[in-house]
Amino acid sequence: QKISSLLAQTRPMNQLLQGDVGSGKTVVALRAMLQVVAGSGQAVLLAPTEVLAGQHHQTIAKLLEAAELRDRIGLELLTGSVAGKAKTELLAKVAEGGAGLVVGTHALLEGSVEFHDLGLVVVDEQHRFGVEQRDVLRTRGEVRPHVLVMTATPIPRTVAMTVFGDLEATTLEASPPGRQPVPTTWVNPVSHPGWLKRVWERVAEEARSGHGAFVICPTIEGSQTEDGAELWEDQAPAVMAFGGPASPGGRPNGGAGSGGAKRPLASVKATLEQLRNEPALAGLRLEALHGRMAPAEKDRVMGEFAAGQIDVLVATTVVEVGIDVPRATALVVLDADRFGLSQLHQLRGRVGRGEAQGVCLLVSTAEEGTPAATRLAAMERISSGFELANVDLLTRREGQVLGESQSGASSLRLVRLAHDADLILDARDAATALVRQDPDLVDHGALARAVERLLAGREDYLERG
Repeated sequence: QKISSLLAQTRPMNQLLQGDVGSGKTVVALRAMLQVVAGSGQAVLLAPTEVLAGQHHQTIAKLLEAAELRDRIGLELLTGSVAGKAKTELLAKVAEGGAGLVVGTHALLEGSVEFHDLGLVVVDEQHRFGVEQRDVLRTRGEVRPHVLVMTATPIPRTVAMTVFGDLEATTLEASPPGRQPVPTTWVNPVSHPGWLKRVWERVAEEARSGHGAFVICPTIEGSQTEDGAELWEDQAPAVMAFGGPASPGGRPNGGAGSGGAKRPLASVKATLEQLRNEPALAGLRLEALHGRMAPAEKDRVMGEFAAGQIDVLVATTVVEVGIDVPRATALVVLDADRFGLSQLHQLRGRVGRGEAQGVCLLVSTAEEGTPAATRLAAMERISSGFELANVDLLTRREGQVLGESQSGASSLRLVRLAHDADLILDARDAATALVRQDPDLVDHGALARAVERLLAGREDYLERG
């Protein structure tokens, strides 16, 4: 109701929709988009990957078909894979208003994409897009569209912007009925050498029970990562996830603290080959999935995994959001210390979506007392995405509130958002009341001059999302 009322206003909405993994954010966003389309406007849903965009398109298509609305709405999908005559026809349909609801990736940001009357921009997993990228669609048209950004685990900067008033938040508190927390264990092959063998035995048990398993790697091949991937660099060199010659101290050569060369991060290609030779997984069907595969191949693999024709899917973070496979119950993340809390929580949300209990195993040799160890320990004890966001805020800082940095050094000098949120909220309320009484700060000259100094050269940023 809150979002619906904001859409009815002439002032552009700039709203954050936050809810834990699987809480129904897509359904809420769809209702908002349908409201705009019903008013003769257009709506777009911007997703960070082709896999996620395709998943959203498929989900929305099913919902529209069930309500007998698809033909009336004009649902379309625009990604980088759409080319040639098909792309030309689609762009013309969008420009003429024949496409009321467009789901897409970064391809939506291209200069060749024009809209007839863009009324609402929905950005899924907004932290995967840069500030400049998110701002592109807001400038397409004579009237600025409403903006709705969605996230399951707000990154620090998003939380900061919410408190400071750039984004107003709508929160979905409930989780889907029957959804159980996913038990999470940090598996350290250095301190517990026998645990890694048990990881693959556990995966095999789930697969032979008719369930599916994800094995997540930080890279595709060598140092090649997914587009937009952000890997942390705050831990010691990793040890081999599949064993290897041990040093006298018990650590595999090249591992943390061994003095050897740093081992490359686990990759999809190498891990798939190694797992196909893993005795515990003998006879199981394993396949790879990453963002640089051809769209048709990605669709085939995901379809076969969902149908039970593939037992273990070795993938990158391309499956991080939007992938709904109820039969998947096991998640193994290799080099887990290289991922942030938001990604780990999103990945964990890929399992346990059906009736069976899920399990999450984080493989990492991070040393106790390091920031990486702090993140992994938080994942073990915390199941709530909102609680994890608070931990993330304490470790990553707010980022530049009036800038483009997503995390890191804060522009705040005397307060910290994690500790002084109430004070900041009180200050915002006082500022709102003052501006309402004196919009031009005529009676507050000193304050007006201070604001001018603060915003010098950054005024345009206040118009962005």
